[in-house]
Amino acid sequence: MPELIRSLIEKDHPEQVRLVRGQKLFSSVVLNRFYTLREFNAAWSSGGKLLEIAYEMRYEIHQAKFDGLQPEDYHLEAINELFSRLENDQKLGNQPDSILLAGADVLLSDAFMMLASHLSMGKVDPEALKTVWNIQRNMPELEFDVRLQEALQDGGLRKTIESFYPSFSIYKKMRDGLRHMFDYEAKFLQSKLGKWKSIKADKSIKLGESHNSLPEIRKRLHFWGFLDDFESEEKVYDQLTENGIKQLQVRHGMEPDGVIGQGTLHALNQSPSDLIAQASVNLERLRWLPDDIKDRELILVNTANFQLDYIQSRDTLLTSRVIVGKTYHSTPQFSAEMSYIVFSPTWTVPVSITRGEIIPAAKKDPEYFRKKNMKLLTSTGREVDPSSIDWSKVNPREFPYTVRQEPGEQNSLGLVKFMFPNKYSVYIHDTPSRSLFVREDRALSHGCIRIQKPFELAKVLLSYDSQWTDDQIRIAMKQDRERTVMLNRKIPVVILYLTYWSDSKGKLFYRRDIYSRDNEIFVALKQPRKN
Repeated sequence: MPELIRSLIEKDHPEQVRLVRGQKLFSSVVLNRFYTLREFNAAWSSGGKLLEIAYEMRYEIHQAKFDGLQPEDYHLEAINELFSRLENDQKLGNQPDSILLAGADVLLSDAFMMLASHLSMGKVDPEALKTVWNIQRNMPELEFDVRLQEALQDGGLRKTIESFYPSFSIYKKMRDGLRHMFDYEAKFLQSKLGKWKSIKADKSIKLGESHNSLPEIRKRLHFWGFLDDFESEEKVYDQLTENGIKQLQVRHGMEPDGVIGQGTLHALNQSPSDLIAQASVNLERLRWLPDDIKDRELILVNTANFQLDYIQSRDTLLTSRVIVGKTYHSTPQFSAEMSYIVFSPTWTVPVSITRGEIIPAAKKDPEYFRKKNMKLLTSTGREVDPSSIDWSKVNPREFPYTVRQEPGEQNSLGLVKFMFPNKYSVYIHDTPSRSLFVREDRALSHGCIRIQKPFELAKVLLSYDSQWTDDQIRIAMKQDRERTVMLNRKIPVVILYLTYWSDSKGKLFYRRDIYSRDNEIFVALKQPRKN
């Protein structure tokens, strides 16, 4: 057996591709190291028979689908065939086939290495995607051979497999959520619901109104467990159905007002297969995150949920609604370090906004600059009177001036901004447009992040300094000149995009894919590994 195993994994030259039962070996270097330390003795069989832990490994491969991974990527078909032939020989009383045993051994070991790698770092390389991912990727020590040897000595794999999961506590709960979604998919396939048809309505449906779609809506709510007994053909929107709709709205991040609008219909139209795809993508995103952010002071912004959380020692000390970039100004995914706060900020208007918004507004209203408390500056910083310019003759592409908005209530950055220098020029800031925070869809900015609770964030960030009382913060926010305050430490800021997650109690939440980022990842996850 040792010679057979050795012949399967050893290369004659570095470029050689080793195939076992038509399967390309994923981790030939680590495999060689693993078997060398074992003197090429079998790991998964003894006395010509597969060990119980070999069957456990096959079970773990099947279980990979609950991580959003593809069991077929881990030699499952070939392993099943080898197991079947070995079991059949045993039943017939034939001598164990050493070639089959050696092939099974190598494929099981390689499957372990590959699965461990995907659970630790993800299957998909985020840097290969169209969407920018600029967060330090999880890069653990790749001692998978040592970990496998320890698991074999312990006689069990589950604990070792779980050790490769991301260290964030929500991962297991999100994984459980995906498992339940597979149960829902099986339930749907076994039901008599037919196809998961799209429910449509021309206008919002409110309590007491009639609509032909209500029987189908009730079936959907009942399917998800949001509605118990109901009259299946009743076409009047009743209180029980409204209660179910409100639960669905909470799950999908909507205001639970019970009104069945287009957002609620979109949620109702999400099939178990759709939500399986969504959960799979977000489990992959968690696997990309570095483990070292879990215990640190952290500002986490989930742009898909329009929410900012300030976390310290795993406790969320502040939660705030935020406004993020519009679809065509999407807020990128990246990490940086917050190092200072600017109170009563000025706003130097980006050239694109000057051309697209400021100049057209000035052409319509000669008093625009005065009303908006804006100044016009030359390249040397000299102020120019806006009224001295004939705006009707201005060509936006040849406009030589910079527009700066002075501090004040009207300033587009509000009364404070929070700076974490990055190549995207994205930062967190206040806004004078407070009414926008009540909207469900808050993808409204040019890319920066507007926060609903700027005072509260400033307070918690400056809590280390007793001089920064509530009154002092409020005074600093209402000056006629900028004031920069350096923080006494650098705080990690992670701008993330999660459209599915679980809370600490296992409650699941889904959000619309506002930036259309999920599908590219799901397609890559489903892509079979090329042999």
